[in-house]
Amino acid sequence: MKSVPQISLEEAVALVKDGDILLQGGFGMTGNPVHLMHALAETGTKNLTFIGNNVGEAGIGGGKLLRNGQIRKMIGSFFTSNPEAVKAAQEGKVEYELLPQGTLAEAIRAGGAGIGGFFTPTSAGTELARGRETKMIQGKEQVFIEGIRGNVAFVRAWKADTAGNLTYRMTEQNFNRAMATAADLVIAEVEEIVPVGEIAPEHVHTPGSYVDYLVEAKLTLEDLGSSASVASSRKADETRMNMARRALKELKKGDVVNLGIGIPTLVADLITPEDGIVMHTENGMLGVGPSPKDGGGAMDYPVNAGKIPVTALPGSSYFDSADSFAMIRGRHVDIAVMGGLEVDEQANLANWAVPGQPLLGVGGAMDLASGAKTLIITMTHTNKDGSSKVVPTCSLPLTALKAVDMIITDLAVFRFIDGQLTLIELMPGATLEEVRAKTTAKFIEKLQ
Repeated sequence: MKSVPQISLEEAVALVKDGDILLQGGFGMTGNPVHLMHALAETGTKNLTFIGNNVGEAGIGGGKLLRNGQIRKMIGSFFTSNPEAVKAAQEGKVEYELLPQGTLAEAIRAGGAGIGGFFTPTSAGTELARGRETKMIQGKEQVFIEGIRGNVAFVRAWKADTAGNLTYRMTEQNFNRAMATAADLVIAEVEEIVPVGEIAPEHVHTPGSYVDYLVEAKLTLEDLGSSASVASSRKADETRMNMARRALKELKKGDVVNLGIGIPTLVADLITPEDGIVMHTENGMLGVGPSPKDGGGAMDYPVNAGKIPVTALPGSSYFDSADSFAMIRGRHVDIAVMGGLEVDEQANLANWAVPGQPLLGVGGAMDLASGAKTLIITMTHTNKDGSSKVVPTCSLPLTALKAVDMIITDLAVFRFIDGQLTLIELMPGATLEEVRAKTTAKFIEKLQ
């Protein structure tokens, strides 16, 4: 049986050379090889191309490399979680490339499988597709994405045996599994190294044939950043809760449902076990339960896509990010409830970028908007200046084309019926005259 060398952090990071493409596993700081990243930050290695979902948090993980000026270019999905990464990109101090989260995961999986690239409907018709080859496949526009490989991959596993077989804990698979296949040199940082045979074959997530070196490093609460504990409970006003309650009415027993950030997260607080709704989170979990009542964090619990610790309901399952987005694109998610910035008469959605604001990340929004069987958008009816968010044509960068099925605002509920924006319901306290006055899009009325 193969025996994988066990080396120190210092020996591991010495294997990274100037100009390397570095893949880094993790979702936020969950499953993040933080000790390897911090050791690399102590070296003079520079001009790195960093590939990961996000660049850690400010001063933690990849955030340390960023502060040091060691990163020349970053490729990822959601840099907004690290304000320093956003600032560096906007000031031109670091090059960057944004990919939808599912596209990033699939590109890494393709690279690891020796596949040159693939076509995906995600991002078609949006700014992220600009300059890429597109093709109509089965009547749908799809975008070509090249596979991604790196010189070195840093991954984090919970346990390894001496043969290099890896097993991950809870939602810590995320990007780690795919990245462990997609680099010339794979270094796994693990909580514990055990003798060969102690990990049952059916519990191996990454076979040892992919792993070149092992480093043992113990996780601490400080390594988990903002996921170290459950944040204080949020309070929502009655208007927002009304939208959440109305969205809940669209969910039925057995539905697989993904909830976005913002108003949609309030829906989760209303769901009870008796509702029988199966919650999906794109970082690799099906069967998401409520926040831990004991205040525990990511050391003891899985995390959701908002990087918030949650519980696992009976029958839950864990998987990696590539599998999670295959589930989404394969239309195995029944309903996605997402926030919105604009929806137009053609059912186009804009919800990921506002010019001039410090936002730099699309996350899983494009994948969910184009892949879920039903897309419900919850948002306030107007902007702070009173301008409508339900518009003739979206002016903000698009998330998905012709994807929206239903809009729930603080004033009204719309459905797209036979392609026509249709007002079907008024929200509590709203009048038809007010909805007409504050909606610039054309709509027909079929009030129930």
